[in-house]
Amino acid sequence: MSDDWRGISRSYLALRRLEVVVAAVAAAIVFAIFLNGWYRLWVLGALAAGVFGLVIVQRRFAAWGYAERADDLLVKRGVLFARLSVVPYGRMQFIDVTTSPFERLIGIATVRMHTAAAASDARIPGLEKHEAARLRDRLAELGESQAAGI
Repeated sequence: MSDDWRGISRSYLALRRLEVVVAAVAAAIVFAIFLNGWYRLWVLGALAAGVFGLVIVQRRFAAWGYAERADDLLVKRGVLFARLSVVPYGRMQFIDVTTSPFERLIGIATVRMHTAAAASDARIPGLEKHEAARLRDRLAELGESQAAGI
């Protein structure tokens, strides 16, 4: 294994962008309908918040990555506070692959690794379904072989 970092699917980015745009436009419409006079400036505020949200979504997308190594899995994320999680294969108890209805529609999934540590939050969102299945199977295989050596 190497330290080659892999990113997440661009479909995940598209879904998150769509969520921000829908929320910003819906808020702007509600403000336009129910507010009068200078309070309608809230419409511009909602649209500006949407633009800011799009920038944040792009940066969060670019921050996600994972690397498979010989003894562990590295997961990086975070924009303001960068986080690097090291998940030893032998410590994994089970691996979940989950999808929301919208993620299922566009063919992506989230892989979540559960370890003995209660504070463990190792997950990789936005993987293509085939990559999520491959990673789940690979992690389960490595977890069993590494745990057997304990």
